[in-house]
Amino acid sequence: MLNRVRSAVAHLVSSGGAPPPRPKSPDLPNAASAPPAAAPEAPRSPPAKAGSGSATPAKAVETRASFSRPTFLQLSPGGLRRADDHAGRAVQSPPDTGRRLPWSTGYAEVINAGKSRHNEDQACCEVVYVEGRRSVTGAPRELSPGQGLCFYYWGLFDGHAGGGAAEMASRLLHRHIREQLKDLVEILQDPSPPPLCLPTTPGTPDSSDPSHLLGPQSCWSSQKEVTHESLVVGAIENAFQLMDEQMARERRGHQVEGGCCALVVVYLLGKVYVANAGDSRAIIVRNGEIIPMSREFTPETERQRLQLLGFLKPELLGSEFTHLEFPRRVLPKELGQRMLYRDQNMTGWAYKKIELEDLRFPLVCGEGKKARVMATIGVTRGLGDHKLKVCSSTLPIKPFLSCFPEVRVYDLTQYEHCPDDVLVLGTDGLWDVTTDYEVAATVDRVLSAYEPNDHSRYTALAQALVLGARGTPRDRGWRLPNNKLGSGDDISVFVIPLGGPGSYS
Repeated sequence: MLNRVRSAVAHLVSSGGAPPPRPKSPDLPNAASAPPAAAPEAPRSPPAKAGSGSATPAKAVETRASFSRPTFLQLSPGGLRRADDHAGRAVQSPPDTGRRLPWSTGYAEVINAGKSRHNEDQACCEVVYVEGRRSVTGAPRELSPGQGLCFYYWGLFDGHAGGGAAEMASRLLHRHIREQLKDLVEILQDPSPPPLCLPTTPGTPDSSDPSHLLGPQSCWSSQKEVTHESLVVGAIENAFQLMDEQMARERRGHQVEGGCCALVVVYLLGKVYVANAGDSRAIIVRNGEIIPMSREFTPETERQRLQLLGFLKPELLGSEFTHLEFPRRVLPKELGQRMLYRDQNMTGWAYKKIELEDLRFPLVCGEGKKARVMATIGVTRGLGDHKLKVCSSTLPIKPFLSCFPEVRVYDLTQYEHCPDDVLVLGTDGLWDVTTDYEVAATVDRVLSAYEPNDHSRYTALAQALVLGARGTPRDRGWRLPNNKLGSGDDISVFVIPLGGPGSYS
């Protein structure tokens, strides 16, 4: 079993206010290290010149980073140039050479219409083997075939203010997840409840008797139930935090510019874990039914969390911002008047007397795609952004941005899936112009045109979704069939089949 797993890994093509920092996992290399036994990197274009990049208030320009695309696309130098062409915006997918992505996954992407110099999205698709770190009993490990765990991994990373953070996350986040799962290999394969504590590592001195620190026992009459599922969720959450901390450590020594939203899927032991930090989205389309597997994190959806932090730590706002929200910017002539407002505790609106401090710029402003935190960034969760500051100010924005994802779990064993049941992952370039229902309709239309055992059907579906969001060039822009503007952003889509040939079974 062990040899079969390792053989599969070797033949699958892959792309190769924060809590206190924790020690780096010992088995993880720094950002400059190449993953062992990885497929050769896709050809790269010459280094980008300074002065280009997305138009953002942050001073994040590509100075040393090279343009690269996911290795599994297997782009030639000519293909890489076509992928980098803003005028043609050719859709890119893995070649149909007989070597498929895990589960016959479909993938397609297209560059933006000029928003940034290069495509700042990145993608990763891996099969990862996890070897246990220690025995639950504390005894020395004696590995035998089948003792480890194997998980499938898909990741979409939507970069902003440069592509460095997205590129780094696409190479390393799954390795952080692997490290976090090493302690759980035996636990997850044991049906009994997880142990409360892991054995002390040999050589570690025992703590002195802590009994004098214990308080009243009334609230500890029983132990909380902890499931195996929640251990995997915790491992993914910790991996996101460790990835963000690594970016913070290495942002000076390496070119880790900007930040990125991260949407990750992990399949392990019959369950699909979808972790989202940012404004990408995942949905399951099952027998025509739409099952949301993520939610977007924006200044609007996280307004109360942001306002609460600004209220508790006003020093983060300086003398420039107020944590209160008003329907519009307050004018000096309105001092003393009563105006609509809401704070961190409110979902509705009320009136308050306008005071001098209310003339400051609101922490959260705008609505929809124009909503911003501190008038700068439109997403509130993700990785990186450690150097991001308010325009023309020294105020850092990172304390308001969270690296922790929301993780949703879908149990594949609880439903009998057919080949037309899919999990669709997309960066915001898809969802800005496409609804969940339109995606479901495209799923039905495209897959019904292919035989169930045709492995190319999922790539065709990914391409159709990208083309539908991009539109066609006319009238000085990219237009949809209804003549509305198509997406001018980078668009990346994974289509993961949940049943039928080529699936997890």
